[in-house]
Amino acid sequence: MIENRTHLVRDTTFTEDTSKIRTGHGPDNMATLRSFAINQLRATGRTNIAADLREMSYQPFHRPLNLLGSA
Repeated sequence: MIENRTHLVRDTTFTEDTSKIRTGHGPDNMATLRSFAINQLRATGRTNIAADLREMSYQPFHRPLNLLGSA
């Protein structure tokens, strides 16, 4: 199976294929949120998604809002 670039990043960075979310709309909703996070990072020119997510986690209430332009 050929996977696209976004799914590969979602699987390697977020370990999406091992997720325990399996019922209802949960899997689709989480895939959407993960893709949104990846696309927002890429829109700002970032290329190392895993490293950038780690950096965002250091100040979880400030850095994601700065990325979105809300803070």
